[in-house]
Amino acid sequence: MNETSNDSGNPVLTFEGKKYLINELSKDIKESIKGLQIAETQLKMHEDTLKLLSISRNSLANQLREKLKNLD
Repeated sequence: MNETSNDSGNPVLTFEGKKYLINELSKDIKESIKGLQIAETQLKMHEDTLKLLSISRNSLANQLREKLKNLD
């Protein structure tokens, strides 16, 4: 799902290979588009959170490895 503007300033939704003028869509459809945008934003935010957690876990594992190495 992509959203762009055309020359007249009317945003265009590209969905599954078709283009739709957003201002000409029903309120119900516009609400569905907004819901998809929110879901996409939330997915990206959680993907970023998972990446940070993974980096933190790796860093902690490396710290533990170094501390345990000193015991040998």
